[in-house]
Amino acid sequence: MRAVAIAGIGGMRFGKYVDRSLRALGEEVCIKAIRDAGMTPRDIQVAYVGNLAQWEWGQGLLIGHYVLREIGLTKIPITRVENGCATGSNAFHEAWYRVATGACDIALAFGVEQMTVASSEKILNVFTGRQHAERGGDMGNSAPGLFGLLARRHMEEFGTTREQMAMVAVKNRQYGSLNPEAQLTQAVTVEEVLKDRMICDPLTLPQCCPRGDGAAAVVLVAGKMARKYTPIPISVAASVQVSGTYPDDRSYTFFDTDVRAAEAAYKMAGLGPEDIDLAEVHDCFSVAEIVHYEDLGFCRKGEGGRFIEEGHSGIGGKTPVNTSGGLLSKGHVIGATGISQIIELVRQLRGQAGRRQVENARVALQHNGGGFIHTDTASCFIHILRK
Repeated sequence: MRAVAIAGIGGMRFGKYVDRSLRALGEEVCIKAIRDAGMTPRDIQVAYVGNLAQWEWGQGLLIGHYVLREIGLTKIPITRVENGCATGSNAFHEAWYRVATGACDIALAFGVEQMTVASSEKILNVFTGRQHAERGGDMGNSAPGLFGLLARRHMEEFGTTREQMAMVAVKNRQYGSLNPEAQLTQAVTVEEVLKDRMICDPLTLPQCCPRGDGAAAVVLVAGKMARKYTPIPISVAASVQVSGTYPDDRSYTFFDTDVRAAEAAYKMAGLGPEDIDLAEVHDCFSVAEIVHYEDLGFCRKGEGGRFIEEGHSGIGGKTPVNTSGGLLSKGHVIGATGISQIIELVRQLRGQAGRRQVENARVALQHNGGGFIHTDTASCFIHILRK
């Protein structure tokens, strides 16, 4: 494998865009990323687009081709990928792999999703469906229920409190209020989070990520030519994908995919959790971020609640997490989520994060889980970036 670097990024505010087409959202971020890399569309040699299930609500399987045709990019290989909530990360991983293996020198990865055009019923059918209809325990459950169960078990085994879980939402809303690309920008207090509408005990509304519309894009190049396009190339030190084992005999307080992916990523990068200056993790629910602290090695098992309470995951702490505001503030725009996490980390490593800037940031970790089967995520992607 050869060195790969990120040369260009293109993001946008996630939200509700009923007056814009899916194609237009993708065009915007792709143009931004290509311009940020100081190149033209014709320089792109291969492209991967993350898009989960637009065919379910009537918006085309060939979205990558439609988007890129409009910006003058044709003839090259264009592939649409989907892998649950990790769809965007999967697109990035495939683009990285093409460049890392020498199959091409320049690749585009982007994700785009328009979720507000579908009813909640349609979206739930996509995410739950009838994949496990033969298992009574899986019927009728949804993401808030699964993570509510995880939260209750974590509270039982480790003494994690409702207040500590609420602190995750408070922190991420605070950073979301500083991020012009976040969907929810109103800061909240612990008391407000705890008193808000209960979704699935103990998770209240601010502890559950919203859906939305939006897109995100990055341009990857061979490391040897990175400085031709950018004065601050960000190296991809590790790109790892794993799938779940779905155990029946383990406590439901961690994700085996997290643990195995983190071990592989640290080994690939030649680093450890103590070397990570900041991270963007998959905080679909507040308790998920607490569990990810532990699984990724930022603290010991069972100490995730204390980690947030003692300020270690905030800017100025041991390992700042979700300085973008995370999914809890940005919203979870499935096809674009993973790439938007990477964009935040690139901005941090470039020193372009404004009031969210982490001082002296040189190494960053991105984590994105996708899908859920029994007691584990179906897929997990971890990327480690270096300045």
